[in-house]
Amino acid sequence: MHKETLSGSQSLELIQTMINRARNQFSENGHLYLVWGWVVLICSIAEFILIHFLDYQKHYLVWMLTWLAVIYQFFYLYKNRKRQKVKTYTGEIVSYVWITFFVLLLLIIFISSSQPEKNIGLMSPFILALYGMPTFLSGKILQFPPLVLGGIGCWVLAVISLYVPYEFQILFFGISVIIAWIIPGYLLRKRYQIENQ
Repeated sequence: MHKETLSGSQSLELIQTMINRARNQFSENGHLYLVWGWVVLICSIAEFILIHFLDYQKHYLVWMLTWLAVIYQFFYLYKNRKRQKVKTYTGEIVSYVWITFFVLLLLIIFISSSQPEKNIGLMSPFILALYGMPTFLSGKILQFPPLVLGGIGCWVLAVISLYVPYEFQILFFGISVIIAWIIPGYLLRKRYQIENQ
């Protein structure tokens, strides 16, 4: 029986193909970027309207909508994990990046709310800067430049928001998720559909 051996370059090509296939398998359909992007966009616009036009004192309650997104994400990921055939390092690393983001976000909100009168003007810039971290890292890990640019955009907005009154800082959340999550989410979905035809 004739055994076929691979040359060094063929072996490297095969390894690269397998890495790309594994990366592309994880590289998402952009679904959760879109879910979170739209939820944060809706909440930021709603809170701005409640503060600026209606002078509603409990304007922050609109962010309770994000807990529905958390519950949805939990079930979505659970269902996808059952269907996932191969566990990739890329997927695992990206999931740890987003877990770190979520923990840091909760910590920033908790610490800022301990002295709201001192921290109200800084909470938005901190959160915007934090938005950039998982977006930028995910873009680098997935080799997807729109996420990298979205992360950088969040950092730029964080700096600009330092010079903007709080009620307008809220709109920066909407702008940041458009450039960091919604646009890349649609681009990821398109790439996913092309690669999986």
